[in-house]
Amino acid sequence: MGFPVERPRRLRRTPALRRLVAETRLHPAGLVLPLFVREGLAEPAAISSLPGVVQHSRDSLRAAAAEAAYLGLGGVMLFAVPAARDAVGSAASDPDGILNLAVADVRAEVGDSLVVMADLCLDEFTDHGHCGVLDKDGGVDNDATLVRYAEMAMALADAGADVVGTSGMMDGQVGVVRSALDEVSAQHVLVLAYAAKYASALYGPFREAVDSQLQGDRRTYQQDPANLREALRELRLDVEEGADMVMVKPASLYLDVLREVAGLVDVPVAAYQVSGEYAMVEAAAERGWIDRDRAIAESITSIHRAGADVVLTYWAAEVARWIAEGRA
Repeated sequence: MGFPVERPRRLRRTPALRRLVAETRLHPAGLVLPLFVREGLAEPAAISSLPGVVQHSRDSLRAAAAEAAYLGLGGVMLFAVPAARDAVGSAASDPDGILNLAVADVRAEVGDSLVVMADLCLDEFTDHGHCGVLDKDGGVDNDATLVRYAEMAMALADAGADVVGTSGMMDGQVGVVRSALDEVSAQHVLVLAYAAKYASALYGPFREAVDSQLQGDRRTYQQDPANLREALRELRLDVEEGADMVMVKPASLYLDVLREVAGLVDVPVAAYQVSGEYAMVEAAAERGWIDRDRAIAESITSIHRAGADVVLTYWAAEVARWIAEGRA
């Protein structure tokens, strides 16, 4: 009667069988939790476009980092919101600036039980919101910005960062940061290169989270969403300059880029599930349009399946709890 000879459905018959043969598995160690800390806060402050995510006070940040360590997360990525900004982002390299204090706070709280990552960029610290120093015509001055990145890298290393994330997309940033770290005997600090960071529409909620002062856009330095070869060129340059890890950002709309990157390098590959990806799922779930928990697990699994060893996601702690409970 022409019945099928092969029956792949046998492998999907029960939850136990599906669990046994799963090709991609979520694990807390492969997740990194982005955290925001705002200077001067006494209590955490809600972020309207990121339900469930907050701007932390220094005390609540320490508590969140301690929980991340307890849950077995791979790490935390710290972003800061300073009380005052200027044209060159002076607070970024100030030892008493909020990001450097936050790194030191988290390091004191968790010791070596959690990888402490810090965003190495000026956009949170400049009064114009760009990721670098502006020239007289209002454009971002690449090489003047690199000087500031070097100063910021040294400050973050001194504060105790394990990893600095070079997210500004300036030409030569990885090599300059690596050299600066080595000059101050911080050879142990890793450089996570945002090798493929696209000028995406999905960053809006993040800009609320850091109270961005951006004027204009970042298309002259972040990558064109239409391009793949350009991302692979950036990837090659970053690895040649000494990147220890590389990043694709955003994740979900760039899984093709992520797959190409993972197939080309022999360093760990990270992907950032950005604020817009988070907000879209939360908004649709709030309206009853999708199954929230399944959508979260499916989205993160797809990013791992495409080649990411590490996923930065605002759901990291929640998913780690699900894993501990046997729910993911």
